[in-house]
Amino acid sequence: MRKIQTIIVTGSLLCVLSAHAQYIVYDPKLNTQTILNQAQNLAKYVEMINNQIQQINTLTSQLKELQHYNQIFGDPSKILNFPSVSGLIQDLQNTGVGQAIGELQDLADGVAALTYDANGLYHNIGEIFNTPNGQTVARDQDRYRQFAAVNETTDNYADVYADVIARRRALKLEIAATTAQLRTASTASEVQKLTGILIGLNGALAAADKEIDQALSLSVVQDAENRNDKEKQELARIEEQRAEFTESVQRYSSTVRLSAEPPTFPEGANE
Repeated sequence: MRKIQTIIVTGSLLCVLSAHAQYIVYDPKLNTQTILNQAQNLAKYVEMINNQIQQINTLTSQLKELQHYNQIFGDPSKILNFPSVSGLIQDLQNTGVGQAIGELQDLADGVAALTYDANGLYHNIGEIFNTPNGQTVARDQDRYRQFAAVNETTDNYADVYADVIARRRALKLEIAATTAQLRTASTASEVQKLTGILIGLNGALAAADKEIDQALSLSVVQDAENRNDKEKQELARIEEQRAEFTESVQRYSSTVRLSAEPPTFPEGANE
């Protein structure tokens, strides 16, 4: 009986083992480690997402700050419509009406000097004159060119002065308009640009005034040169007169000889 029971138990165990071989073996330790690994990966993924969100928030904050900066300071690359810029550029490109002293000297004409009267201010000398005997004599025109040079520099000064006065008026209007824009400027960028334009306009105004000084200096220089030439001509005449006088004395001495013999008087002259 005991032998039969042993056979039955053994057979049962074999059946159980044979049936259990058909299922997956469950390992609690391995399964727990797998869950922990998945949890760690999930935590790293969540951390990565949080970092990305933080970066996005940082960039958004920086963008807002940049927009706020542009609102306050303005966009430096933005082209603004400043009417004064065109006026400034136009004046800087203006070469002016003044001429160089060499050009004025080339224009000097003796006939013009003889007929120059400064709109009736001076007496017209004329190209000819009459002698007391009624003879008509033509004046030497070339000798009057130096006076014509002074007249040319005077006319040049008048032209430059009129041109500068007109430009100064326009520049002052531009300065006033730019100053008004500066008072209503809403950004620092506009203020900087308008300030730069104001500096340029004031520089152009000072440069225009210098043109008047330059034209005046040409008149002074030409007048000084004329005075110098007058003194030079006078010195040359004195030198020539001395030479002529010395030569005349020498010629007279060689032509007229005084007698060294005592004078003789006719007999009976004392009677």
